[in-house]
Amino acid sequence: MAYTLGSRTLRKVGIVGSGQIGPDIALHMSKVLHEHGVPVVVVDIAEPALAAGRKKIEGKIDKGVESKAFTPEEAAAIKANLTYTKEYAALEGADFVIEAASEDLAIKRKIFAMLEATCAHGAILASNSSHLEPERIFEECEDASRTLVIHYFFPAERNLLVELVPGAGTAPNTKEWLLKFYEEIGKVPIAVQSRYGYAIDPIFEGIFQAACLCVEEGLGSVKEIDTAARKALGLGVGPFTAMNLTGGNPLTAHGLDEMHERVNRWFRTPDLMKKAVASGQPWETPARGEKVELPAERAKTITERMQGAYLGLVGEVYDSGIVSLADFEMALEIGLVVRPPFAFMNELGPRRALELVQAYAKVEPAFPVAGVLVRQAELNRPWEIPVVLRREVEGIALLTIRRPQVLNALNAQVYAQLDAQFARIAEEPAIRGVVITGFGKKAFVSGADIGMLATVKSPADGEKTSRSSHAVLNRIENLKKPVVCAYNGLAFGGGNELALACHARLAPKGLKLLAAQPEPNLGIIPGAGATQRLPRLVGFEKAWSLLRTGRPFSSADAKQMGLLHAEVEGDLLEAAVELATQAASGKVVLRRIERGPVAPPAALPEVELGHLSKAVDKLLVKAILEGAKLPLDKGLAFESQCFGEVCGLEDMRIGMDNFIQNGPRAKAAFLHK
Repeated sequence: MAYTLGSRTLRKVGIVGSGQIGPDIALHMSKVLHEHGVPVVVVDIAEPALAAGRKKIEGKIDKGVESKAFTPEEAAAIKANLTYTKEYAALEGADFVIEAASEDLAIKRKIFAMLEATCAHGAILASNSSHLEPERIFEECEDASRTLVIHYFFPAERNLLVELVPGAGTAPNTKEWLLKFYEEIGKVPIAVQSRYGYAIDPIFEGIFQAACLCVEEGLGSVKEIDTAARKALGLGVGPFTAMNLTGGNPLTAHGLDEMHERVNRWFRTPDLMKKAVASGQPWETPARGEKVELPAERAKTITERMQGAYLGLVGEVYDSGIVSLADFEMALEIGLVVRPPFAFMNELGPRRALELVQAYAKVEPAFPVAGVLVRQAELNRPWEIPVVLRREVEGIALLTIRRPQVLNALNAQVYAQLDAQFARIAEEPAIRGVVITGFGKKAFVSGADIGMLATVKSPADGEKTSRSSHAVLNRIENLKKPVVCAYNGLAFGGGNELALACHARLAPKGLKLLAAQPEPNLGIIPGAGATQRLPRLVGFEKAWSLLRTGRPFSSADAKQMGLLHAEVEGDLLEAAVELATQAASGKVVLRRIERGPVAPPAALPEVELGHLSKAVDKLLVKAILEGAKLPLDKGLAFESQCFGEVCGLEDMRIGMDNFIQNGPRAKAAFLHK
């Protein structure tokens, strides 16, 4: 068996190093590749390290069984797929090897010399370095085209972020294949240009340094600064707690001194950290549930220091040009669990953000104030943060909605960027068609962002929200160029309504959970077109039950009912681009939606509502049947009116509160009013 993606096939994967992070990488690889029969080989020259790594992996798998993340059968298969050995010969024929052994440059070079002599011709050889430039690591390799850095983040089997850092000799197709591969196996990869420390570690280590300096200055104890910094930056854990969890004191100390020489003069190992490294003792951080209170004035000083340092560090990295704004924003939120910096600067205002950075630079004179921050403050306008990414393939605009933290859920930002993209595409003669997809494998679009729906407080708010979504989806539907939806995963609620506004839809073959209109479970009705478009596309009899019950359906169901143009067995995006190309040339005619009134059948089947609100259902039925009697544009306006009415129901509040408090699987106790 094997795993094939595009032009590359994996038959064996190797991990070199069974210390701090190697076992976690091996666990993730075995979890995603065992079903394909691709063995994962862990190599370490030290038997105790192999034994400890195996114990760590199997302990995490066993905990996964306890938490029901794995079935006992899956756990056994993941374990059986792993081999632990001291022999590099076991990597003979490996197609992909990740070195995670050491940050020692000489050791890395020795390892890669052995790997070049052992692995399959053309195998990808990667280093999980956290700092070293790929050009230095792979300087002595005979074929640098297949080498690069792949930087995982703690804990590697669960943290979604992966930095891909190609060197000057890395072949572009090596990087592109890995970007696609990691997206396919559930990670969130970003491409970063080569520089010591890359894009994310200067922020992680810089935040820690800033916290250390606050303690040295006497602004608070380690516990107090850890607590204040966590609140100031929205961190998942404080900087000292993070250092304890990652065991990163020695590596960070070395990294800070290196960045002093190679990045900027502010970076340095604080005396407090030197003592911690010498002692080998962990930082004294707040215990779970321990409350640490600070005087308001001191908390304010620490907050402004930490925010100024954080935003200044972000500005310096972005100013260096090694990473895109969209990737950087997303990566920091996912990888470090910190406030996304550009959105934070938009909240503060660019001038206030610059003031915080400049104030920090007065306290720390070696701290750089990035030119991009100065220029943005002079413009005094918000940062543009792309969440709808665009690339072009042979005259087809490929738009990817990328919000992996919320499974690509729609919010006002996504709608605005879709609207701007389609307005631009309509005026671009070189663009012949459009493909819309989502990032990752789990979801095309999981629905409307619940935060956006939670702001609806009145019928007027509800109708306005619905009409604003219609304005964008109508622009998509009315584009004179073909628009193809590539359902890369599930599409719920507003996500499926976006798909319905496209001119054709494709999905992977055999997708058990493709789409649903689950609004009745939330105490609302569809408000972005489903009550009008779904019956026109699949017929009233099929749409009737789907809309009123929120029942999900598969790709096979969608194909059978006529919603899908096709189920795709190969590369979904390639098929979508090909369909858009053929439609643009007239070789394929896509079925456009009926725009006139349509007559509902005289009788429709009874629908068992179960716990669902009868009051909500009454408005839903009205929207479907009365809207059908109108031309599509007026039917959509009528849906907005009905959506506004449902927002005035008590059951709407009950449904939304239940979803926010208890999650999507909990049934709301509707009052039917």
